[in-house]
Amino acid sequence: MNISILEVFKSSFTLVILLLCSVLALAASIEKWLYLRKCRLDAGVFMKKIETFLEKSCFEDALTHCTKHPAPLSHVIKIGIINRKKNKEDISELMESAKMEERIKMDGWLGILGTLGNASPFIGLFGTVVGIIKAFEDLAKSGSGGPAIVAAGIAEALVATAGGLVVAIPCVVAFNFFQRKIKVMNVEIDVAMKRLLVYLNK
Repeated sequence: MNISILEVFKSSFTLVILLLCSVLALAASIEKWLYLRKCRLDAGVFMKKIETFLEKSCFEDALTHCTKHPAPLSHVIKIGIINRKKNKEDISELMESAKMEERIKMDGWLGILGTLGNASPFIGLFGTVVGIIKAFEDLAKSGSGGPAIVAAGIAEALVATAGGLVVAIPCVVAFNFFQRKIKVMNVEIDVAMKRLLVYLNK
């Protein structure tokens, strides 16, 4: 008996759910990649330029330089420069607040990838159980044994297992990749904040 994967797919609502999960995961990955690509910035070069402006008291030039780079780092540094006349503690608190706001943007869609990476194997496992139950129901209805009777149910079970893993593995890889990128960006922001405070309090 030849089993069509397409037919198995059509008969299993679990696989339809996994397909929707894969589309959602792809959308989240593309959005996160585009966002991080837009935020790409050499923190060392950027801060060296900012420090040069600050040493010459060219604050407007420093703000213009921040505006040219639509990245979380530049936004946080811009907040610090705008509030340069305040005391050190207030400047630090304002930059920390700006960093937290940027962190919300950086983490956007990341939770979706993490959730899908964790949930997809269980959705696949649910499909596996449903497929096995279907196989035994078909066997009970037929009243006789044979591989042809249970083939459709077993095929649905195995495809559901594979489908869950196919969705989960890329989600976990993408989640860890983007999380690492965001962690590096946060460390760069922390370092830049400390360097800025030193220059503003000279």
